[in-house]
Amino acid sequence: MTHTANLVSVRLITDDVDRLTAFYERLTGVVADRPSPEFAELRTPLGTLAIGSTATVGLFGPGSATSASNRTAIVEFRVEDVDAVHAGLDDAVEVVTPPTTMPWGNRSLLVRDPDGTLVNCFAPVTAEALARLA
Repeated sequence: MTHTANLVSVRLITDDVDRLTAFYERLTGVVADRPSPEFAELRTPLGTLAIGSTATVGLFGPGSATSASNRTAIVEFRVEDVDAVHAGLDDAVEVVTPPTTMPWGNRSLLVRDPDGTLVNCFAPVTAEALARLA
């Protein structure tokens, strides 16, 4: 049996939904939908970043997720101008890698969100990267 799946969202679990939501709203310019105090969604044309409180973890199974412990995933946003995003950051944002053109043709800015998750803001800048991401 063949299954087709469509990635709909990535959810981050946090102890502070308001703080994390505010960070991503400032970074992306997207206003989050807040159906409850324990949950937020930043919807973009290609996918959604969901932010859930640790209080919601029990709904999935006690201990199934732990806030502020991600060291494997990178949340990525395609932006128009990486350098403009960098210029708009305040001093509280940890910049891991300043704007850099990568060997695969993307200009990238890597930062950490308040819970330590890596976030890559990128834009394709070479003809190959533009064609690949069209």
